[in-house]
Amino acid sequence: NIPLLCDVLVREVSELTGYDRVMAYMFHEDEHGEVIAECRRSDLEPYLGLHYPATDIPQASRFLFMKNKVRMICDCTAPPVKVIQDKRLAEPLILSGSTLRAPHGCHAQYMVNMGSIASLVMSVTINEDEEETGSDQQQHMGRKLWGLVVCHHTSPRFVPFPLRYACEFLLQVFSIQLNKEVELEAQAKEKHILQTQTLLCDMLLRDAP
Repeated sequence: NIPLLCDVLVREVSELTGYDRVMAYMFHEDEHGEVIAECRRSDLEPYLGLHYPATDIPQASRFLFMKNKVRMICDCTAPPVKVIQDKRLAEPLILSGSTLRAPHGCHAQYMVNMGSIASLVMSVTINEDEEETGSDQQQHMGRKLWGLVVCHHTSPRFVPFPLRYACEFLLQVFSIQLNKEVELEAQAKEKHILQTQTLLCDMLLRDAP
């Protein structure tokens, strides 16, 4: 049961990290997102069951989530620290692989609008269907982004590396079990389709002259 699995996951992540709100965020086929599990502080407004447009998480961000499984923002209101690069380096420094890089201004404002100052986001990936696998997915060894575990805090918060690593391991275990559940659902759906096709064929043959 996927919702039950997600409920257990958000509770465990909440216990490990202490964030005010932990959500399991699932992407639908049209790429919009839905909050399917939530563990939150009792005085916070619930987000469970809310749907968000696909544009909330653009393709560039999803690509980065496939590369970097964990992304932490300790304080979205803190001024960014300038990185000074050696002038002898030919190419500009790219921080897209950094877990602790400063957030983009638009995203920082988005967090503030939601009443969140700190966040921790972890990607959930599963095996990609063979017929859906394209060149972009192949470089990720046939994996696709199923959803995200999103943690929000109303004040600045830093989670040390050992705890982040523990969360990442928990997500790996969860992804394995989730993949089994997704495969079982797909098999059940395929079986139902075959049964429906068989029933329709029987009805057509029975009514044939």
